[in-house]
Amino acid sequence: MTLFGIDNLPYGVFSAAGGSRRLGVRLGNAVIDLEGLGGLFAAPSLNPLLAAGRAQWTQARAAVIEHVRSGPPEIPLDEVTLHLPFEVADYTDFYSSEQHATNVSRILRPDSPGLPPQWRHLPIGYHGRSSTVVVSGTPIARPSGQLAEGVFGPSRRLDVEAEVGFVVGVPGRLIRTASFADHVFGVVLVNDWSARDIQAWEYRPLGPFLAKSFATSVSPWVLPLEALATIPAVPQDPRPLDHLLPAGPGFDIRLAVDWNETRVSHPPYASMYWTAAQQLAHLTSNGADVRTGDLYASGTVSGPARDQAGSFLELTWNGNEPVKLADGSTRGFLEDGDHIRISGTALGAGGGEIGLGEVVGTVVA
Repeated sequence: MTLFGIDNLPYGVFSAAGGSRRLGVRLGNAVIDLEGLGGLFAAPSLNPLLAAGRAQWTQARAAVIEHVRSGPPEIPLDEVTLHLPFEVADYTDFYSSEQHATNVSRILRPDSPGLPPQWRHLPIGYHGRSSTVVVSGTPIARPSGQLAEGVFGPSRRLDVEAEVGFVVGVPGRLIRTASFADHVFGVVLVNDWSARDIQAWEYRPLGPFLAKSFATSVSPWVLPLEALATIPAVPQDPRPLDHLLPAGPGFDIRLAVDWNETRVSHPPYASMYWTAAQQLAHLTSNGADVRTGDLYASGTVSGPARDQAGSFLELTWNGNEPVKLADGSTRGFLEDGDHIRISGTALGAGGGEIGLGEVVGTVVA
C-alpha cells in the first residue's frame, strides 16, 4: 500500500532532462504532469495556485483527482529533478514544543532552567531569511561565525531541527485562528539547520540570528490541508488571549530522523503546545501582513522520550551523550559528509496513513 495514493496527491515542481519546470503531483513513486490542465496548472511554480484562495484550491484538487483517475502517463521520480515548489516570500520559525523548549533551557541555561515566563502566553518565534530556504537535496555548507570572544571559525556543533512548515496562500493581516484554513494552503517538512555554538554566543539578548540564517531545507512536496485529518489541540493552561482562541486544529503528523541511514528519532507533531492557527494569528496580530508564499515553521518537534527529540542538541544532550550509528561510529553533532533524512507520515482525511515525503541534506565543508 502506497503512502502516495489518490487520497494524498501533494503538489510539486519538477523538470525532466532538458525540459522546463512544470507543476505536478506525486502518485506512488511517479509524477503526474499537470501542465495539460491549463490555467493555474500551467505555471512553473505553485504561487499562482496559492494566491487563488480556498474555493479554487478545492476545485483544483477535484480536477487533479479526476485527471489522475483518467490514467495519465506517469513519470518515474528517478527521471526528474525536483525544485523548490513555491517562491518563498518570508520565513518565520516558531518555538512551540514544550518539551523542546524545556530541554533547551536545561542544556543552555542550567543556571536558570525552565520555560521563559511568557512561553505559555504566546507562540515565541523569530524571523528568518527566505533567501536561504532551499529544496531537499541541496548540500549544506558548514557555516562559520563567532564562537566566543575573539574566536571566529567553522561551527563545531552543527545541528538539525525537525519541523513542519505551513505555506501561506492568501495574503492577510490580523488573521483570526478560525480563518487559518482560508489562508494556509498546505504543509511541508522542514529542517532548520542550526549552529549551536554560534547560537549560544549570539542569542542573548535578541535571540537566534546567524546561527540559523545560513540554510533551511524544505521538502519538495506541498501537502494540501484538505488531505489531512484534524485532531484536538493540546490543552493549554493558562487560557490564551482572545485573539489566540479557538486554538484551531491539531494534526497527527509523525516524523522520523535518519542520521547516516540510522533511524535515531521519532518526533511526534501531535504533541505541539501551540497550533499552526495560533502561530498565524500571533504572527499577524500586530498588523503585520503575510503574503502569498510566506512560510512559517512549527519549531523543533520533540516528544518526552529521548528518542523523540527533534534536534541533536537534545538527542545527545549537547554532545555529552553521543549516539552510536549503524556503522559503529558515534556522533555528538554533525560531521562533514553526514547525511540527514527527515521523513513524515500523517493521518489523512480519508482515515488512512499518507506520506509527506522527506527533506534530506548532506553537510559539506
